[in-house]
Formats: sequence, C-alpha cells, structure tokens
Amino acid sequence: MPSLYTFSEYSTDWPLEFEREAGRLRRYFKDEIVAIHHIGSTSVPGLAAKPVIDVLPVIRHIEAADALTPLLEKEGYRAWGEYGLAGRRFFTRDRNGYRTHNIHIYGEGNPDIERHLAFCAYLRAHADARREYEAVKRAAYARFPVNIDGYMECKDGWIKQHEIIALDWFSRGKIPESG
Repeated sequence: MPSLYTFSEYSTDWPLEFEREAGRLRRYFKDEIVAIHHIGSTSVPGLAAKPVIDVLPVIRHIEAADALTPLLEKEGYRAWGEYGLAGRRFFTRDRNGYRTHNIHIYGEGNPDIERHLAFCAYLRAHADARREYEAVKRAAYARFPVNIDGYMECKDGWIKQHEIIALDWFSRGKIPESG
C-alpha cells in the first residue's frame, strides 16, 4: 500500500527534523559519511510542501549503503534499491502510514548530487521561482489529494525545466545553502 501524504505550510520544525535524521545516519555510517545535505522542498524556507524530509547523505563508497541495508531495515527504514536513479540507494521511513523521510544516498562524486543541491539552492535564492513552484505544488495537491503519483507527475515538467536553469546558475559558482 502506498504511503498517504499531506501538504502543509512551511514549518520551522523541518530543519530540526533534518538534523535529527542526519544524526541518526551519521551514527549508522560513521566514517563513510562525507556530507549530509537537506534537500527537497522542506529545505527551502517559506516553501509549502509535503512534510517529508529529504536527506542526501554522500558516502565514500556506495557499497557501504548496501552493507548497512539490513541494519537500516531493522531500524525502520524501507530499502528501495536504486529506485530509478543509477548509483543511488533510496530508503524511506513512514510513521502511521505517512511518509516522513526520503533518504537519497549517493557515493562521493555522483553527478546527481549537484542536481539535487542546485535545484534547492536555486529556489532558496530566487523568490519568484519559489513562489511559482509553490503554486504548481498547490495546484497538483488540489488536483491529486490522494494520488501521490498524480501529484508527482503534475510537478514533473516544471521541475525538469527549472533543473536545467538551476544547474546552469549553480555551475557559475553559486554556493548551496544546505544543512
């Protein structure tokens, strides 16, 4: 059964929840951790979103995620493998049927790391894009309040278009603001 989802105004609790989750992941991965970033909409102050904390741990060797999968599953994470993105290991956590965390683990040097960081940094730095994205998200939720796949598809075109812009902006030397 797919996770239920909700949509809410920005919460100052989201960065705090990211820090709690990052602390858990640091304990599991220890010396393998290179960095842990807060990504996704909950990392963008002021942006309404699904209250799901997206965490992007960068580890030295992606195989370490495979080795730790049994422990992570024992600790309440669900393993999804690459889940459509080569080189990523994707895990989720749910509480009472609602998704609370998405964990996107990448090995050091994976180019998808920059894509994730660029998009969030761009939204943090560009209020007009952030407002436009929020309007897209609100419309998607209004149209698909119980269909997460429909919600995601409804946003996909906007995201893909703006990822290109964000990557270009980011590659010209913009520094990500990340936890």
